[in-house]
Amino acid sequence: MRRAAPEPEQAWRTGTAPGIFPLLGHGIALFRRPLAFLNSLPAHGDLVEIRLGPQRAWMVCHPELARRVLRDTRTFDKGGPQYDRLRILMGNGVVTCRHEAHRRQRRLLQPDFRPSQVADHTELMVEEAEAVCREWRPGQAIDVSAAMTSFTTGVISRVLFSDSLDAATTAEVRHSLSAIVRGLFVRTVVPVDALFRVPTPANRRYRRAVDRVHAIIDAAISERRRGAPREDLLGTLLAATRDDGADGAITEQEVHDHLVSLLLTGSESPSMCLASAFSLLAEHPETERRLHAEVDTVLAGGRRPGPDDLPRLVHTRCVVTETLRHSPPGWLFTRVTTRETELAGCRLPRGATVLYSPYLLHHDPASFPEPDRFEPERWLPGRAGDEQHGAMIPFAAGSRKCIGDVLSMAEMTVALATIAGRWRLRHLPGPVERPRPGATLGPRSLVMICEPRAHVPAGTSPRADSLAPRATAVPRTHESRMAGETGVDDA
Repeated sequence: MRRAAPEPEQAWRTGTAPGIFPLLGHGIALFRRPLAFLNSLPAHGDLVEIRLGPQRAWMVCHPELARRVLRDTRTFDKGGPQYDRLRILMGNGVVTCRHEAHRRQRRLLQPDFRPSQVADHTELMVEEAEAVCREWRPGQAIDVSAAMTSFTTGVISRVLFSDSLDAATTAEVRHSLSAIVRGLFVRTVVPVDALFRVPTPANRRYRRAVDRVHAIIDAAISERRRGAPREDLLGTLLAATRDDGADGAITEQEVHDHLVSLLLTGSESPSMCLASAFSLLAEHPETERRLHAEVDTVLAGGRRPGPDDLPRLVHTRCVVTETLRHSPPGWLFTRVTTRETELAGCRLPRGATVLYSPYLLHHDPASFPEPDRFEPERWLPGRAGDEQHGAMIPFAAGSRKCIGDVLSMAEMTVALATIAGRWRLRHLPGPVERPRPGATLGPRSLVMICEPRAHVPAGTSPRADSLAPRATAVPRTHESRMAGETGVDDA
């Protein structure tokens, strides 16, 4: 019997990005025009050498190479400038730990993120979504970015701590998070420690924010130890400190690190995605009409969404998925090689930094025709091909895929359906705020005008006597492949 000949290895292209500055490398380009810089790289190869400060690094520009990196976690471990900074902030939790510690940590946390457990959180997600829009009034200018951060911080804090964080403490977490995400990005693209030891106002704000988050976590742990046990993730972790099973008990520091990691990542990324979704919907009225029609049909009479409704909110979920493709909050990540290896025919030494960008891969015309076009219908059942699914990595892939992906998709779908069932958000006159890359990508100060839907649930109609002059929204189109030229301010 004749064996099939193995497929030949693809002929990969490699190159070096131009415009290297002494000491800063490509840090200036990444800081000032990060998305435009990323989009320029595929012209130089499938694997492109860049400089992060004085350090050599390699950017993956082809989805197949990205899959190889993400599948081989023993060779391409979490590391590099990004995770060096994140470990200072988050410790050695499930988000940042090395390969050898990951399996044990994930096995501990995974039960709290399985689909059945996420379904049990649907009610609290609805409660938090209703809370952020309860006081809105017709014609009011709403800080959508802040509202979505309030929603996601409320959800993840209740998943982690039940009701251990009061409203004032949750607000502190939101404010601290804002300072942290501004500082993390510049520390990644210009990894020169001396710059961040200088006591500038920005550096002091960053350190204060980090210290405050750690203090809040420690206080929550101490309060729980003095009180009654709860069935939440903090309860799972505290029980594991007393576990004498095969994996052994976890340490107090591990409890702290897991909570910091999950609180920060669970607040920031979904809030950026939701803000981007409402901005994009306002620019695409036909897509918005289809969303409203589905919500009005599935949640007839203005009732709350429940776990059984989530599979029926097909178009709503497509809007979330397409937002993750178009404007992925996690837009740039680093890995580090644990041994000398070969990638795209290029020999990489042990300790080499390898980067991949979901934003870049999601905007590859070969995988996504008209990549700048916001088109949720791409993700209708049967529409997306294997190539598109392979290039779509908003939650990473392989064994290090985000542990909270199911939770995030559920909470974003619930928030979109709950708010869109009651309100329509319109842009203010003038230019639309472009997504700004920092530690995450998204609109950080998006202000929109809220208008009541024609049919809102009984008992939730906005007060007519509060009607303020309304702004007229003008449909606009993002130039997403060139977005972000203004870079990150106050980093």
